[in-house]
Amino acid sequence: MREVFADEVVTHALSRDVQLPYGAGKAVLITLDNGHDHNKPNTFGPAGLLSLDDAIEAARARSDISAVAVTGKPFIFAVGADLSGVPQVRDREQAYAVAKLGHDVFRKLGELDVPTFAFINGAAMGGGVEVALHCRYRTVSSGIPALSLPEAFLGLVPGWGGTYLLPRLIGVEKALKIVIDNPLAQNKTIKGPEVRELGIADAMFEPADFVEESLRWAARVVKGETTVERPEVDTGQAWDQAIDNARFMLEGKLHGAAPAPARALELVAASKDRTRDEGFAAEDEALADLMMSDELTAGLYAFDLNQKRAKRPAGAPDKSLARPITKVGVVGAGLMAGQLALLFARRLDVPVVMTDLDQDRLDKGVAYVHGEVDKLLGKGRITSDKANRLKAQVSGSLSMNAFSDADFVIEAVFEKMSVKQDVFAQVEAEVAPEAVLATNTSSLSITEMASKLKHPERVVGFHFFNPVAVLPLLEIVRGERTDDAALATAFATAKQLKKTAVLCKDAPAFVVNRLLTLFMGEVLGAVEEGTEPEVADRSVAPLGLPMSPLLLLQLVGPAVALHVSETLHEAFPDRFGVSEQLRRVVESGKTEIYGPDFQIDPEVREMFAGGGRPSSEEEIRQRALEAMAREIRIMLDEGVVAEPADIDLCLITGAGWPFHLGGITPYLDRSGVSEKVNGSLFHPNGPKAV
Repeated sequence: MREVFADEVVTHALSRDVQLPYGAGKAVLITLDNGHDHNKPNTFGPAGLLSLDDAIEAARARSDISAVAVTGKPFIFAVGADLSGVPQVRDREQAYAVAKLGHDVFRKLGELDVPTFAFINGAAMGGGVEVALHCRYRTVSSGIPALSLPEAFLGLVPGWGGTYLLPRLIGVEKALKIVIDNPLAQNKTIKGPEVRELGIADAMFEPADFVEESLRWAARVVKGETTVERPEVDTGQAWDQAIDNARFMLEGKLHGAAPAPARALELVAASKDRTRDEGFAAEDEALADLMMSDELTAGLYAFDLNQKRAKRPAGAPDKSLARPITKVGVVGAGLMAGQLALLFARRLDVPVVMTDLDQDRLDKGVAYVHGEVDKLLGKGRITSDKANRLKAQVSGSLSMNAFSDADFVIEAVFEKMSVKQDVFAQVEAEVAPEAVLATNTSSLSITEMASKLKHPERVVGFHFFNPVAVLPLLEIVRGERTDDAALATAFATAKQLKKTAVLCKDAPAFVVNRLLTLFMGEVLGAVEEGTEPEVADRSVAPLGLPMSPLLLLQLVGPAVALHVSETLHEAFPDRFGVSEQLRRVVESGKTEIYGPDFQIDPEVREMFAGGGRPSSEEEIRQRALEAMAREIRIMLDEGVVAEPADIDLCLITGAGWPFHLGGITPYLDRSGVSEKVNGSLFHPNGPKAV
């Protein structure tokens, strides 16, 4: 196995003796440490597991200790299995050996003759959580930023004890939140206080003296002065009901498209009646199966996109060219402008001024930001001092003269070229020559927008996705005359905003909206030909997308969708049509496709009535995928982005393309669509993120 994980960064298990207070005797404290700082977290590969095994065996052989404890290096406990060698695992036998080794080592912590403790001092994920679960007791630092079992997100299951031990510790409903719900919610994590609240940890201490306080607490446990009370887990009807609810949720969300979450759910369900040996053996089998699956290959590719390519955007200029930003201007005071103002104030910690032509609208925009700040304060995500500072930083003005000392001005006004050109002309008259002018346009030409300015070189596309606080993607668009300084400033700003930036050519609708419009256009085209709206809407369900096409249409807004489709039709009339049915919906003033009962609105249904050539779900899905494959090939040939990986990164982070599909281009390759449509694969040598 070691040859498979030849590049493993070994996490060593370093043992030292510590004297427990209160006369509780001597303990062995095992510190997990790979020798690097917190930027390279501890992980478990075969060599790391064997190092931990040696440390546990050495402790087992001693008769002079009263406890064994495991902790991590500063800021990091352990973040799970070393995934670097997984692509080199060539057969199921190797996969099974990796799975079984983890169990064989970790379970020893629960089988020692002395009490075992996990001191979770920092980030803990996957196998890091599982090594802690094998210990009899756990403490957690109140400052840990993230704990999770993300395996189902990647195409695996928590296979080193997670699906068996966690539900039997905290109950099945809480366990399913960690094993299923959070991974499928864009890999959500929990922090120290929630770890304690859920019962995963038995005690919580502050970060400053966490290990010392944990040792004191462990000493009292060893002496019997502190007893850990854990509620009895309900393994009756409530357990079965929670499992049924989770199955229903999974089917509604994924429609059977991703095997890993379903496999994890079945392991959790069966843990109610299995022995520990049976539970661990089932996890071994599941891991061995899934490690050889296309889903894991896809998940690892998508994971690498987010972890590697997202941090090194292709085509970004030298960051030394970026200009500092000390003040931001936002043109507009609508919902999008308010979201942008809040984001800039929070992440850049600089004054942000909003402008609008109407005082009432301006007041509402600033009030929206202040209201969102109050919500953050109410949820405990910011302090009262931070809330007051944010409110003070965001202001409004009816005059663009307020931008005179702004270094970065972004417009978020009506999506019409003449309006945006007029806005930029007014802004340019007020700002310094080196100030960057950014547009949040979703489809219009950056080059044309800047064409009437004295300094078109400082205009850059800066396209966010709604909701701004949730979706990570930021399409950065270079116009024909955008210079490196403006572009470098845009990328540096994106990094400060904690967004995933992808450089795009100035092409109609850029990446995400171009492809989503095409995708939705195929579905609406089928409706126009006579397919029932519900049939067309269900056609792509097997892909496991976050929402159906018509629900996405409602979220985007029929008017916006129509505008983008018209823009693309004007640019590419042979490939992009304009739905006359959608035009009727917009002209009617309807903004909702679905009624309150989650049924298609009867009036909208009537407007959707069309011809007499209905298609099946499979036919619609195939035609949509083939159109996507064709358009992506054209976009790459046009140089809209540098590589297929950038298309994939855009759709994953901006449109919620599922991780389990691993990006649109590898999926089109695996499903045979790429070769059928284009005569070649997007990834002839297999998908690689960088």
